[in-house]
Amino acid sequence: MTIDEIVTLIQAVSDNGLTSFVYEEGDQKLVLKKKKKKNVAQAPVAPVVISQPATPMMGAMPMQMAAAPAAVSEAPEKAAEEKKESTLDIGSDKVVTSPLVGTFYSSASPEAEAFVKEGDTVKKGQVLGIIEAMKLMNEIESEYDGVVEAVLVNNEDVVEYGQPLFRIR
Repeated sequence: MTIDEIVTLIQAVSDNGLTSFVYEEGDQKLVLKKKKKKNVAQAPVAPVVISQPATPMMGAMPMQMAAAPAAVSEAPEKAAEEKKESTLDIGSDKVVTSPLVGTFYSSASPEAEAFVKEGDTVKKGQVLGIIEAMKLMNEIESEYDGVVEAVLVNNEDVVEYGQPLFRIR
């Protein structure tokens, strides 16, 4: 059997999806196999829905959990109203918000001084704090030049996506 004939057989096996081919001629034996492709289907991922409302940020009284089923339907409405009120109370259009859910740290280590305090002057790109999410430390940088008017979260607070962290004037 010549090389050209072997190449032709290989092409035929490949084109037809054969899984095995054996050719014997005298003392020569040719075995061609093609492995099947495994079709791996990924299971759909269900979205995670957290039904507990976020804690208000601007010094409002903590929300009380509703005990009666009738009060449960009112809880999301109250949370939305309190969130709207707290957003309105920010008083500045220069607000640095949390880009992810995690634990906020005001310094690089427990012994270190905070990255910024109220009254500090900051430049765009300066590190204001760190948010830990899934064991990764993510630096939160200032989006604005200005003076830190308020730090809206405490060290080691759990923060939500979009939650205001700093107010800058």
